[in-house]
Amino acid sequence: MRRRELIAMAAAGTVWPTLLRAQPPPVPRIGMLTATSPEPFRSEVLAALRELGYIAGQSIVVEFRSTAEGTARLAELAAELVRLKVDVIVAHQTPAAQAAKQATAEIPIVMLAGDPVATGLVASLARPGGNVTGLSATTAEIAAKNVELLREVQPSLRRIGVLANATDPFTRPFLEQIEQGARMIGIEIKPIMIRRADELDGAFAELRRAGVGAVIIQPSVPRRAAAELALRHLLPAASPTVLFPTEGGLIAYASRATESFRRMAHYVVQILKGRKPADLPVEQPTSFDLAVNLKTAKALGITIPPTILARADEVIE
Repeated sequence: MRRRELIAMAAAGTVWPTLLRAQPPPVPRIGMLTATSPEPFRSEVLAALRELGYIAGQSIVVEFRSTAEGTARLAELAAELVRLKVDVIVAHQTPAAQAAKQATAEIPIVMLAGDPVATGLVASLARPGGNVTGLSATTAEIAAKNVELLREVQPSLRRIGVLANATDPFTRPFLEQIEQGARMIGIEIKPIMIRRADELDGAFAELRRAGVGAVIIQPSVPRRAAAELALRHLLPAASPTVLFPTEGGLIAYASRATESFRRMAHYVVQILKGRKPADLPVEQPTSFDLAVNLKTAKALGITIPPTILARADEVIE
Protein backbone atom coordinates (compact mmCIF):
# COMPACT_ATOMS: atom_id res chain seq x y z
CA MET A 1 0.00 0.00 0.00
CA ARG A 2 1.34 3.43 -1.00
CA ARG A 3 2.01 6.00 1.69
CA ARG A 4 -0.48 8.45 0.12
CA GLU A 5 -3.24 5.80 0.15
CA LEU A 6 -2.44 4.82 3.75
CA ILE A 7 -2.75 8.44 4.87
CA ALA A 8 -6.04 8.80 3.07
CA MET A 9 -7.46 5.62 4.62
CA ALA A 10 -6.26 6.65 8.07
CA ALA A 11 -8.04 9.97 7.68
CA ALA A 12 -11.21 8.04 6.86
CA GLY A 13 -10.77 5.95 10.03
CA THR A 14 -10.38 2.60 8.23
CA VAL A 15 -6.76 1.67 8.95
CA TRP A 16 -5.92 2.14 12.64
CA PRO A 17 -8.71 -0.08 14.05
CA THR A 18 -7.63 -2.88 11.72
CA LEU A 19 -3.98 -2.49 12.68
CA LEU A 20 -4.82 -2.39 16.39
CA ARG A 21 -6.95 -5.53 16.12
CA ALA A 22 -4.06 -7.30 14.40
CA GLN A 23 -1.64 -6.71 17.29
CA PRO A 24 -1.13 -9.83 19.46
CA PRO A 25 -1.89 -9.51 23.18
CA PRO A 26 1.14 -9.00 25.45
CA VAL A 27 2.76 -12.19 26.77
CA PRO A 28 2.24 -12.51 30.56
CA ARG A 29 5.42 -12.20 32.61
CA ILE A 30 5.72 -14.36 35.76
CA GLY A 31 8.24 -13.61 38.50
CA MET A 32 9.40 -16.45 40.78
CA LEU A 33 11.26 -15.79 44.03
CA THR A 34 12.85 -18.08 46.63
CA ALA A 35 15.72 -17.96 49.11
CA THR A 36 16.27 -21.70 49.15
CA SER A 37 17.09 -24.39 46.59
CA PRO A 38 15.21 -23.63 43.35
CA GLU A 39 14.12 -27.23 42.83
CA PRO A 40 11.53 -28.67 42.85
CA PHE A 41 9.78 -25.31 43.38
CA ARG A 42 10.60 -24.01 39.90
CA SER A 43 10.07 -27.25 37.98
CA GLU A 44 6.75 -28.16 39.64
CA VAL A 45 5.21 -24.71 39.23
CA LEU A 46 6.27 -24.54 35.58
CA ALA A 47 5.04 -28.10 34.90
CA ALA A 48 1.63 -27.29 36.35
CA LEU A 49 1.45 -24.04 34.36
CA ARG A 50 2.31 -25.98 31.20
CA GLU A 51 -0.55 -28.41 31.89
CA LEU A 52 -2.87 -25.40 32.24
CA GLY A 53 -1.79 -24.05 28.85
CA TYR A 54 0.89 -21.55 29.92
CA ILE A 55 4.26 -22.60 28.49
CA ALA A 56 7.46 -20.85 29.55
CA GLY A 57 9.18 -19.25 26.58
CA GLN A 58 6.02 -19.42 24.47
CA SER A 59 2.80 -18.22 26.09
CA ILE A 60 4.49 -16.82 29.23
CA VAL A 61 7.84 -15.28 30.13
CA VAL A 62 9.34 -16.46 33.44
CA GLU A 63 11.77 -14.37 35.47
CA PHE A 64 13.30 -16.61 38.17
CA ARG A 65 15.28 -15.19 41.08
CA SER A 66 16.83 -17.11 44.00
CA THR A 67 19.74 -16.78 46.39
CA ALA A 68 21.77 -19.49 48.06
CA GLU A 69 23.03 -17.05 50.69
CA GLY A 70 19.75 -17.03 52.62
CA THR A 71 17.32 -14.14 52.91
CA ALA A 72 19.72 -11.16 52.81
CA ARG A 73 19.27 -10.35 49.08
CA LEU A 74 15.55 -11.04 48.82
CA ALA A 75 14.54 -7.38 49.00
CA GLU A 76 16.90 -6.58 46.12
CA LEU A 77 15.61 -9.50 44.03
CA ALA A 78 11.97 -8.62 44.72
CA ALA A 79 12.61 -5.02 43.68
CA GLU A 80 14.20 -6.31 40.47
CA LEU A 81 11.06 -8.29 39.62
CA VAL A 82 8.96 -5.18 40.23
CA ARG A 83 11.17 -3.16 37.87
CA LEU A 84 10.66 -5.85 35.23
CA LYS A 85 6.91 -5.21 35.55
CA VAL A 86 5.96 -8.84 36.02
CA ASP A 87 2.23 -9.60 36.08
CA VAL A 88 2.42 -11.98 39.08
CA ILE A 89 5.10 -12.83 41.67
CA VAL A 90 5.22 -16.44 42.89
CA ALA A 91 7.01 -16.46 46.26
CA HIS A 92 8.23 -19.58 48.06
CA GLN A 93 8.48 -19.32 51.88
CA THR A 94 7.70 -16.46 54.23
CA PRO A 95 10.86 -14.33 53.70
CA ALA A 96 10.33 -14.29 49.92
CA ALA A 97 6.64 -13.45 50.29
CA GLN A 98 7.45 -10.66 52.76
CA ALA A 99 10.11 -9.22 50.46
CA ALA A 100 7.67 -9.25 47.55
CA LYS A 101 4.93 -7.63 49.61
CA GLN A 102 7.28 -4.90 50.78
CA ALA A 103 8.39 -4.28 47.18
CA THR A 104 4.90 -3.83 45.73
CA ALA A 105 1.32 -3.24 46.81
CA GLU A 106 0.07 -3.47 43.22
CA ILE A 107 1.47 -6.64 41.61
CA PRO A 108 -0.43 -9.79 42.69
CA ILE A 109 1.63 -12.20 44.83
CA VAL A 110 1.02 -15.95 45.08
CA MET A 111 2.77 -17.31 48.19
CA LEU A 112 3.56 -20.58 49.85
CA ALA A 113 4.34 -19.48 53.40
CA GLY A 114 4.01 -20.55 57.01
CA ASP A 115 1.27 -18.96 59.13
CA PRO A 116 0.55 -16.05 56.75
CA VAL A 117 -1.96 -14.46 59.16
CA ALA A 118 0.46 -14.32 62.12
CA THR A 119 3.23 -12.92 59.92
CA GLY A 120 0.98 -10.23 58.46
CA LEU A 121 0.99 -11.44 54.88
CA VAL A 122 -2.82 -11.68 54.75
CA ALA A 123 -5.68 -10.40 56.88
CA SER A 124 -7.29 -13.84 57.11
CA LEU A 125 -7.27 -17.12 55.23
CA ALA A 126 -10.84 -16.69 54.00
CA ARG A 127 -10.44 -13.01 53.05
CA PRO A 128 -6.76 -12.29 52.35
CA GLY A 129 -7.23 -8.63 51.40
CA GLY A 130 -4.46 -6.72 49.65
CA ASN A 131 -2.38 -8.21 46.87
CA VAL A 132 -1.28 -11.50 48.48
CA THR A 133 -2.93 -14.94 48.39
CA GLY A 134 -1.85 -18.55 47.89
CA LEU A 135 -1.16 -21.38 50.30
CA SER A 136 -0.36 -21.72 53.98
CA ALA A 137 2.26 -24.39 54.62
CA THR A 138 1.10 -25.00 58.24
CA THR A 139 4.80 -25.48 59.03
CA ALA A 140 4.54 -24.12 62.56
CA GLU A 141 1.69 -26.45 63.45
CA ILE A 142 3.56 -29.56 62.32
CA ALA A 143 6.99 -28.52 63.60
CA ALA A 144 6.23 -30.19 66.95
CA LYS A 145 5.68 -33.48 65.11
CA ASN A 146 9.35 -33.42 64.10
CA VAL A 147 10.29 -33.16 67.79
CA GLU A 148 8.27 -36.32 68.43
CA LEU A 149 9.97 -38.12 65.54
CA LEU A 150 13.45 -37.29 66.84
CA ARG A 151 12.46 -38.63 70.27
CA GLU A 152 11.08 -41.78 68.62
CA VAL A 153 14.40 -42.25 66.81
CA GLN A 154 16.37 -41.59 70.02
CA PRO A 155 14.29 -42.41 73.11
CA SER A 156 17.03 -41.09 75.42
CA LEU A 157 16.92 -37.64 73.79
CA ARG A 158 16.56 -34.80 76.32
CA ARG A 159 17.75 -31.64 74.52
CA ILE A 160 17.18 -30.56 70.92
CA GLY A 161 18.75 -27.62 69.15
CA VAL A 162 16.73 -25.47 66.76
CA LEU A 163 18.55 -23.67 63.98
CA ALA A 164 16.33 -20.68 63.22
CA ASN A 165 16.37 -17.78 60.76
CA ALA A 166 16.74 -14.45 62.55
CA THR A 167 15.39 -12.50 59.55
CA ASP A 168 12.31 -14.65 58.92
CA PRO A 169 9.01 -13.24 60.31
CA PHE A 170 7.80 -16.84 60.57
CA THR A 171 10.48 -17.70 63.17
CA ARG A 172 8.40 -16.65 66.17
CA PRO A 173 5.39 -18.97 65.54
CA PHE A 174 7.80 -21.69 64.41
CA LEU A 175 9.71 -21.63 67.72
CA GLU A 176 6.52 -21.29 69.78
CA GLN A 177 5.06 -24.47 68.32
CA ILE A 178 8.30 -26.40 68.78
CA GLU A 179 8.67 -25.31 72.40
CA GLN A 180 5.05 -26.15 73.14
CA GLY A 181 5.39 -29.63 71.65
CA ALA A 182 8.74 -30.23 73.35
CA ARG A 183 7.37 -29.35 76.81
CA MET A 184 4.65 -31.97 76.44
CA ILE A 185 7.22 -34.77 76.09
CA GLY A 186 9.90 -33.41 78.44
CA ILE A 187 12.35 -32.12 75.82
CA GLU A 188 14.46 -29.01 76.36
CA ILE A 189 14.91 -26.69 73.37
CA LYS A 190 18.07 -24.73 72.56
CA PRO A 191 17.38 -22.19 69.75
CA ILE A 192 20.24 -20.68 67.76
CA MET A 193 19.52 -17.75 65.44
CA ILE A 194 21.46 -17.10 62.25
CA ARG A 195 21.22 -14.43 59.56
CA ARG A 196 23.60 -15.71 56.86
CA ALA A 197 24.89 -19.00 55.55
CA ASP A 198 28.42 -18.21 56.74
CA GLU A 199 27.16 -18.33 60.34
CA LEU A 200 26.28 -22.03 60.14
CA ASP A 201 29.67 -23.32 61.29
CA GLY A 202 29.58 -21.21 64.43
CA ALA A 203 25.97 -22.16 65.09
CA PHE A 204 26.73 -25.88 65.02
CA ALA A 205 29.77 -25.39 67.26
CA GLU A 206 27.47 -23.63 69.74
CA LEU A 207 24.91 -26.44 69.54
CA ARG A 208 27.63 -28.96 70.27
CA ARG A 209 28.79 -26.96 73.30
CA ALA A 210 25.19 -26.85 74.52
CA GLY A 211 25.08 -30.65 74.51
CA VAL A 212 22.12 -31.12 72.20
CA GLY A 213 21.42 -34.61 70.92
CA ALA A 214 19.63 -33.59 67.71
CA VAL A 215 18.66 -30.49 65.75
CA ILE A 216 15.61 -29.13 63.94
CA ILE A 217 16.30 -26.93 60.92
CA GLN A 218 13.90 -24.13 60.01
CA PRO A 219 13.00 -24.48 56.30
CA SER A 220 14.21 -20.96 55.36
CA VAL A 221 17.72 -21.68 56.68
CA PRO A 222 20.14 -22.93 53.94
CA ARG A 223 19.06 -26.52 54.43
CA ARG A 224 21.54 -28.48 52.35
CA ALA A 225 24.51 -26.84 54.05
CA ALA A 226 22.84 -27.33 57.44
CA ALA A 227 22.21 -31.03 56.68
CA GLU A 228 25.88 -31.52 55.78
CA LEU A 229 27.04 -29.85 58.99
CA ALA A 230 24.58 -31.85 61.10
CA LEU A 231 26.03 -35.04 59.67
CA ARG A 232 29.59 -33.82 60.25
CA HIS A 233 28.71 -33.11 63.90
CA LEU A 234 26.89 -36.46 64.16
CA LEU A 235 23.59 -34.77 65.00
CA PRO A 236 20.32 -36.30 63.77
CA ALA A 237 18.48 -33.51 61.97
CA ALA A 238 14.82 -32.98 61.13
CA SER A 239 12.96 -30.21 59.31
CA PRO A 240 9.26 -29.60 58.60
CA THR A 241 9.75 -29.83 54.83
CA VAL A 242 9.79 -33.18 53.06
CA LEU A 243 12.53 -31.85 50.78
CA PHE A 244 14.99 -32.04 53.69
CA PRO A 245 15.86 -35.77 53.56
CA THR A 246 16.57 -35.46 49.82
CA GLU A 247 19.10 -32.78 50.78
CA GLY A 248 20.85 -35.08 53.26
CA GLY A 249 18.77 -34.55 56.40
CA LEU A 250 17.67 -37.53 58.47
CA ILE A 251 13.90 -37.15 58.75
CA ALA A 252 10.99 -34.83 57.99
CA TYR A 253 7.25 -34.63 58.45
CA ALA A 254 5.48 -31.89 56.46
CA SER A 255 2.85 -31.02 53.92
CA ARG A 256 3.41 -32.47 50.45
CA ALA A 257 5.62 -29.82 48.84
CA THR A 258 5.20 -30.83 45.21
CA GLU A 259 1.41 -30.72 45.54
CA SER A 260 1.58 -27.23 47.05
CA PHE A 261 3.90 -25.98 44.30
CA ARG A 262 1.48 -27.21 41.66
CA ARG A 263 -1.47 -25.56 43.42
CA MET A 264 0.41 -22.24 43.20
CA ALA A 265 0.14 -22.47 39.42
CA HIS A 266 -3.66 -22.59 39.65
CA TYR A 267 -3.64 -19.31 41.57
CA VAL A 268 -1.38 -17.76 38.93
CA VAL A 269 -3.76 -18.75 36.14
CA GLN A 270 -6.81 -17.39 37.97
CA ILE A 271 -5.02 -14.06 38.46
CA LEU A 272 -3.93 -13.90 34.81
CA LYS A 273 -7.60 -14.41 33.90
CA GLY A 274 -8.61 -11.39 35.95
CA ARG A 275 -9.27 -12.59 39.51
CA LYS A 276 -8.07 -10.38 42.37
CA PRO A 277 -5.82 -11.88 45.09
CA ALA A 278 -8.08 -10.34 47.75
CA ASP A 279 -10.95 -12.50 46.45
CA LEU A 280 -9.03 -15.80 46.42
CA PRO A 281 -9.03 -17.56 49.84
CA VAL A 282 -5.74 -18.97 51.10
CA GLU A 283 -5.61 -22.76 50.93
CA GLN A 284 -4.25 -25.08 53.60
CA PRO A 285 -2.58 -28.40 52.76
CA THR A 286 -4.56 -31.61 52.97
CA SER A 287 -1.73 -34.10 52.28
CA PHE A 288 1.25 -34.74 54.56
CA ASP A 289 4.30 -36.94 54.12
CA LEU A 290 6.89 -38.59 56.34
CA ALA A 291 10.30 -38.95 54.69
CA VAL A 292 13.42 -40.72 55.99
CA ASN A 293 16.98 -40.88 54.67
CA LEU A 294 18.43 -44.31 55.56
CA LYS A 295 21.82 -43.41 54.09
CA THR A 296 22.10 -40.56 56.57
CA ALA A 297 20.88 -42.82 59.39
CA LYS A 298 23.63 -45.32 58.60
CA ALA A 299 26.28 -42.58 58.57
CA LEU A 300 25.04 -41.44 61.99
CA GLY A 301 25.03 -44.99 63.35
CA ILE A 302 21.27 -44.81 63.94
CA THR A 303 18.71 -47.54 63.37
CA ILE A 304 15.36 -46.12 62.32
CA PRO A 305 12.59 -47.88 64.27
CA PRO A 306 10.34 -50.16 62.20
CA THR A 307 7.32 -48.17 63.40
CA ILE A 308 8.65 -45.09 61.58
CA LEU A 309 9.61 -47.01 58.44
CA ALA A 310 6.13 -48.53 58.30
CA ARG A 311 4.57 -45.05 58.33
CA ALA A 312 7.07 -43.43 55.95
CA ASP A 313 5.79 -42.19 52.59
CA GLU A 314 9.33 -41.86 51.22
CA VAL A 315 12.43 -43.83 52.23
CA ILE A 316 15.72 -42.73 50.70
CA GLU A 317 18.22 -45.58 50.53
